[in-house]
Amino acid sequence: VIANDRSPLVGKVHWEKMVKKVSRFGIRTGTFNCSSDPRYCRRRGWLKSTLIMSVPQTSTSKGKVMLKEYSGRRVEVEHIFKWITAHAASRIKTIHSWEHLREEWNRSDQYRLKIYLFASLQQPPAFFSALSVRFTGRVEFIFVNVESWDNKSYMAEIGIHKTPSYILRTPEGMYRYGNNTGEFISLRAMDSFLRSLQPEVNDLFVLSLVLVNLMAWMDLFITQGATIKRFVVLISTLGTYNSLLIISWLPVLGFLQLPYLDSFYEYSLKLFRYSNTTTLASWVRADWMFYSSHPALFLSTYLGHGLLIDYFEKKRRRHGNADEVNANNLEWLSSLWDWYTSYLFHPIASFQHFPFDSDWDEDPDLFLERLAFPDLWLHPLIPTDYIKNLPMWRFKCFGIRSDEEVLETFPDSESDSDSENREGFGSEKEGSEDDELLRSQGWGAGSCSRASPRCRREPCGRGASCCRAAGGTEPDWSAWPPQMLHCTECVVCLENFSSGCLLMGLPCGHVFHQNCIVLWLAGGRHCCPVCRWPSYKKRQAYGQGQTAWGQGPS
Repeated sequence: VIANDRSPLVGKVHWEKMVKKVSRFGIRTGTFNCSSDPRYCRRRGWLKSTLIMSVPQTSTSKGKVMLKEYSGRRVEVEHIFKWITAHAASRIKTIHSWEHLREEWNRSDQYRLKIYLFASLQQPPAFFSALSVRFTGRVEFIFVNVESWDNKSYMAEIGIHKTPSYILRTPEGMYRYGNNTGEFISLRAMDSFLRSLQPEVNDLFVLSLVLVNLMAWMDLFITQGATIKRFVVLISTLGTYNSLLIISWLPVLGFLQLPYLDSFYEYSLKLFRYSNTTTLASWVRADWMFYSSHPALFLSTYLGHGLLIDYFEKKRRRHGNADEVNANNLEWLSSLWDWYTSYLFHPIASFQHFPFDSDWDEDPDLFLERLAFPDLWLHPLIPTDYIKNLPMWRFKCFGIRSDEEVLETFPDSESDSDSENREGFGSEKEGSEDDELLRSQGWGAGSCSRASPRCRREPCGRGASCCRAAGGTEPDWSAWPPQMLHCTECVVCLENFSSGCLLMGLPCGHVFHQNCIVLWLAGGRHCCPVCRWPSYKKRQAYGQGQTAWGQGPS
């Protein structure tokens, strides 16, 4: 404490030496200048520069704290350090006789965990005293001074044959500290050992926080693709994991506050004591001590593990999704923006499978999504994904042989017609441009025979011929889906269907040439050319054999 308009009691050089010395024992230091708050210093009586040490006043966890002022005349580092260790050691129970030891050894009180130091010293070591402050209310520290003992037979009875010895006494038995790997006589080693045996809720939360974030950062290597994509996914993963961790800890904290769960808490601590006094636990603590004292080695090991995962993940996905793996930053950002704008502005969500079994008539999503964007009420942006899932099949007549097999494509189909139905919905142009566009996208290869300007007459395939109402052959209606209405003419191009021609049906039941209806729908007219029913919405199926005009097939 530096008094107002006074010089500090300890010079800057000596103060830095003392800070460096006491920090090794877990003692925190600080400087308070009274010029920043003179009223507080006057209330405390700090009228001159001095040293103040705060230590717990009681043996309970998070109890009151008392302040002790340095009253020595010499302000050297060694004298101040002795003053600190003497006050910290006064909090530890000291035993000077074997009778007192026997009484203490057989006594049971509120402390479930006791650690004894048997040594021939005047006072316990500084790190032992510092640990007693750190574990106040959790572990009881007892110093047994055997320097002036004449009879040490009782020590032999309880299994103490040499000094110094650190003995941990638990309800389950006695544990000799220092015999396993990593159990060093130091502050950090004994601190990690005691924390594993008698942890606080805060210790468990910090451990879970470290583990969760280590797993989240590994997503940076698991995610394949552009660098920006990796970091975007990483930020999303970190936020998700940490949010879930905090949300999951809130009921746990409330659960531990219940008074009738003391037995559950005791059994949990017993499980911790059993598991953390094993040889495997000592190996884990030794590794933790090693890596925590060498952070650069820990980070390099973690990075090497991540790069190894990245290599195997890239090798695994090489043949699965090469486009995504090899995408650069701009391509991934462009796809992300397309997805975002599609999700934000399209009032009708795209669907991957045509829902023949769902009730779309009572679905309020269309109305609600349009209300969210009133400026798009008259011109909705409807995705064309549903066109790929409309039923398709080939027109066939009795008595006419065709090399083409009847094809009926439903949402789950993986037949050859899917190769003709890939991402090919351009805007409507003039006749030749439409055909060229369809052929380039895989829609116009050998579909049907037409004579209109919109759909040029092309052969339907080998052995193709027309069956009309006036002819001697009849269409094979068994190849048609049950929801489709029977007809023999496409109302878009006004041409009759030819044997082997590829047809497509709409949810309302009307049937057209595939290329004709695809051009119609891709041009923005998402309704049936006959009845104006929305082409993305289901309609109740007509009766079997009923036609579009309520008559028999013409």
